[in-house]
Amino acid sequence: MQSPVSAVEMMQIAADAARSKGGEDLLALNVSEPLPLVDIFLLVTGNSERNVAAIADEVEDKLVEAGHKRVRREGRSEARWVLLDFGDLIVHVFHEEERVYYGLERLWKDCPVVPIAEPAPLGTAPADKD
Repeated sequence: MQSPVSAVEMMQIAADAARSKGGEDLLALNVSEPLPLVDIFLLVTGNSERNVAAIADEVEDKLVEAGHKRVRREGRSEARWVLLDFGDLIVHVFHEEERVYYGLERLWKDCPVVPIAEPAPLGTAPADKD
């Protein structure tokens, strides 16, 4: 099992990738208490099947590029709810209707929210730490 810090770093890579393809309503939940084999669920909404597929593909590509191994992927052919399992991080990319219907936020409402950092504006460099 990876460290929680690694899971948060993975979640941030996935969140940035999802946003880059138009992912909306991002929510990260710490599910490590009820699910000992998973640390974080990242929920993302796409506005069409094509958008859901593009978001899922970008998330998978960026996490693999960063050296993380995908354990499982489900739902890519229908692109209504794509699940990407990266061990300690599971990314759920939903079509708007499926996200409302399945309501994972309601099911996991007792789990703490994990903050997702906003991406840096284009053309800005990180500030030096003195």
